[in-house]
Amino acid sequence: MKKHVLALAMAAMLVAACGKKEEAAPAPAPAPVATAPAPAPAPAGPVLDDEKVLNIYNWPDYIPENMIAEFEKATGIKVNYDTFETNEALHAKLVAGNTGYDIVVPGSVFAKPQIEAGFFQPLDKAKLKNYANLDPAVMSVLTKADPDNKFLVPWAWSFTTVGINKTKVAKALGSTPMPENAWDLVFKPEYTSKLKSCGIAYLDSPTEIIPVALHYIGKDAYSNNPADYKEATAMLAKVRKDIRLFSSTMIDDIAGGKACVAIGWAGDVNIAAGRAKENGSKDEIEALLPSTGALSFFDTMAITKDAKHPNNAHAFIDFFLSPESGAAMANEMSYNAGNKAALPQVKPEMAANKTIFVEEAYMPKMIPPSSFTNEAREAMATAYNAFKKGGK
Repeated sequence: MKKHVLALAMAAMLVAACGKKEEAAPAPAPAPVATAPAPAPAPAGPVLDDEKVLNIYNWPDYIPENMIAEFEKATGIKVNYDTFETNEALHAKLVAGNTGYDIVVPGSVFAKPQIEAGFFQPLDKAKLKNYANLDPAVMSVLTKADPDNKFLVPWAWSFTTVGINKTKVAKALGSTPMPENAWDLVFKPEYTSKLKSCGIAYLDSPTEIIPVALHYIGKDAYSNNPADYKEATAMLAKVRKDIRLFSSTMIDDIAGGKACVAIGWAGDVNIAAGRAKENGSKDEIEALLPSTGALSFFDTMAITKDAKHPNNAHAFIDFFLSPESGAAMANEMSYNAGNKAALPQVKPEMAANKTIFVEEAYMPKMIPPSSFTNEAREAMATAYNAFKKGGK
């Protein structure tokens, strides 16, 4: 706008100068010269930091194969991508401070106290042109952790459930029929005593195991009462001898045959199924939908309070919120990114998978995420570690 006004002023000065010259020495007026219009401004790209670097801390096996390379090509930003294996590990890093990371991916159960502790900075939504692609229903759920949706955007959501190798489970159970409630496979001695022959695996995390155990015995999955944890671990103690693995590498453990039944994330079970097929296995691996419900979880992106590259972080988040990236999370990773604009690009076989895009009729059975107090989390960890070591 300022350039246009300046051009007009200069043109006026030129006309005035020509008029004065005519008074001094009359001459034919020069033909008017057409002024080329000012070029339209180039479309504004993302605002980036001077240092073209971005440091991300995420879960393993949780990003489409070419996503980082495509982002680096589009922006010229070099991405350093590190991984952690549990929410507890990420939380410890945030508590210690000076993480060195710009973007982290906490579970929403942990994100609430992390927001309250001031570990994250608010998102600048003006820099997120793809923000409107997000599913309002998912964003509504995230308000439980982030009341005004100020700090978090979804990375993906799924649920903690029971995953099985159908071939091996059928052989191990023999004449014993599959239970109506899938949780019986990992919590009821009648079943675990048989399935231990082909391997039972638990996620190695107190905030994954204790809540589903609480739910199984009829307690609030997100109870903050340590007495409830004692009841849950008493139930777990009855099957402790049958558990083969406490796993931080669940995908490989299921795909590689170390476990035929597991408490795991549905998305990881689906990835394991695909990986087993790639490796030539004829076994059928699937995530189940327990009759009494599964524990839904939402992993989220947040920018750390002391991020050195906040503009680059916003650029990556916006890149991730594109329809193409959202579809890649479903097509390649078997996870629902909560991106409604991605749906037309999701492969039909993935869209039909009821453990990725859960049917509306099952959703009321999903146990929504909540949070634990710091004291409750410590008590839970103590109870879990005693159970894991074989104590009661």
